[in-house]
Amino acid sequence: MEIRDPVHGSIAIHDAETPVIEHAFFQRLRNIKQLGFSEFVFPGATHTRYLHSIGVMNVGTLVFNALFKDRLYDKEVQRLRQTLRLGCLLHDIGHAPLSHTTEHVMPLVSALKLPTRFAPGKDRQASHEDYTLKSIIDSSFTTSFKDVRADFGVTPEAVAELVMGETRDPAYFTLDGVDWFPLLHQLVSSEMDCDRMDYLLRDSYFCGVSYGKFDLDWIVDNLKACEEGGRMYLGISERAVSTFDDFLLSRFHMFMMVYFHYRAVCLEQMLMRYFKATGTSEYAIPADIESYLEHDDPHLWKVLRKSKDPWAARVVRNDIPRKVMETFGAEGVQHMETLENYLKAQNIDYIKCSSKGRLSKYYADSAPANAYPMKVLREASMGGTRRHINVNEATDLFEKYSKSHAVTRLHLDYDQLPSAQQKAVLEIVRAI
Repeated sequence: MEIRDPVHGSIAIHDAETPVIEHAFFQRLRNIKQLGFSEFVFPGATHTRYLHSIGVMNVGTLVFNALFKDRLYDKEVQRLRQTLRLGCLLHDIGHAPLSHTTEHVMPLVSALKLPTRFAPGKDRQASHEDYTLKSIIDSSFTTSFKDVRADFGVTPEAVAELVMGETRDPAYFTLDGVDWFPLLHQLVSSEMDCDRMDYLLRDSYFCGVSYGKFDLDWIVDNLKACEEGGRMYLGISERAVSTFDDFLLSRFHMFMMVYFHYRAVCLEQMLMRYFKATGTSEYAIPADIESYLEHDDPHLWKVLRKSKDPWAARVVRNDIPRKVMETFGAEGVQHMETLENYLKAQNIDYIKCSSKGRLSKYYADSAPANAYPMKVLREASMGGTRRHINVNEATDLFEKYSKSHAVTRLHLDYDQLPSAQQKAVLEIVRAI
């Protein structure tokens, strides 16, 4: 099978992968838009997580083929290649409708009854990652792995571990005594994973902006495998560090200009207001993984259109309260607090939207516990020794953007206020 993608061109699908892609669990992603409410700002942003997931698989394959170009026909290498392809393809299969906001109406993770090895130590509210794991290893979807297991020896558990970032079977990912699990997981989730490489190009294409563009071919050609302590980590050639910087900045600009656009962010907050007002009486994510199949964007929009709740009605109408103040970073925080204090004193309802855009979530002081370090490979030009360092030692962008770049906005129904309150709000805003 072959899929024509407007971003990557022709993408080949192996026959054994067809049952996975054609299964109802993966097909559900056709009805979940990649950027949620962003289409109200960028009308072309109607692309889906279905196409994005296939694009991630394609990017992962390009990188894997470059790293293993001399061993692609080895049976064990093919097994790891296929495991990575499915890890990339299915990384978002458990994503909830419309936006991450719907995760607030998910049940406790214990209700999903995940197998012990994939269940968290402490109970908490479930996330789309938990639904991803449940879908892969313990649902009707699990049977779709029959052909890839027969043809390549791929197991659903190995795919789930690759997505999760932890494995109890390192032997599955070991070649010639070297554990490749860290590198393969980094291609699924890291500072430079295939997910980000696809969504930056795809989102910028469909939004009609240029912020997310970077040189994918050059990055793929310069990604390297760096061994350390018998484990293989993802690295990049030192000559391509500047392109890596471009990649990081592209992501940062997309957050500031697209993902954090005030209208989309405010609509998410309004959806949250709806969930808080109605609880689970009108909409809730079911714990039963098979029932989860019907929960896509059209299903949630139908619920919102039927609702009598005023916030649901405003979301449907794309009717956000007016943006009256906006601050970037620490600038204007004091005036924001002054306005908030006035609104609270006057019992005026408002929506505060705070968006924090990190260049990366993998800083040394805040990295996830299972984060693997990305490396920069230095090679002598005349065939000398090779050595690698951590990426934060090779670029100053991590230090420069070590603090979150926050955008904070206040929205309220300004035109409905009495003239005296309008005047007071205007005076505070103009004092910035």
